[in-house]
Amino acid sequence: MRDWSGKQTSMRRILIIDDEDDIREVAALSLETTAGWEILTASSGKDGIRVAGSSKPMPDAILMDVMMPGMDGPTTFRLMQQDATIAGIPVLLLTAKVQGVDQRRFAGLGVAGVLFKPFNPLTLAAEISESLGWKD
Repeated sequence: MRDWSGKQTSMRRILIIDDEDDIREVAALSLETTAGWEILTASSGKDGIRVAGSSKPMPDAILMDVMMPGMDGPTTFRLMQQDATIAGIPVLLLTAKVQGVDQRRFAGLGVAGVLFKPFNPLTLAAEISESLGWKD
């Protein structure tokens, strides 16, 4: 894709997995507005795995809530790692848990990063880009 000046640009595709409608909507609007990214959403871990595996092109990253009913974020992440088609997609966990023990547990999972709720909608895209080393 090219921007108005003719420079090559890349539109990122982000999958947001969160059981809270408000969080999904605020995060999606934030990333669309501040970064121009294409957003996919899912309301559960099971649905997120389905969306990640069936999207063409695949998401560039997944932003996933830790605490979800049915299947939490860490469980969803472990199942994603067992699926060769989506295992390579970087996953950022979104959590309100800021205790050191929780952070170490999340880091031990092998996720690309952990972001904290409440997040600032104006800086969310920058936090994701920084966590993933994106230099758009």
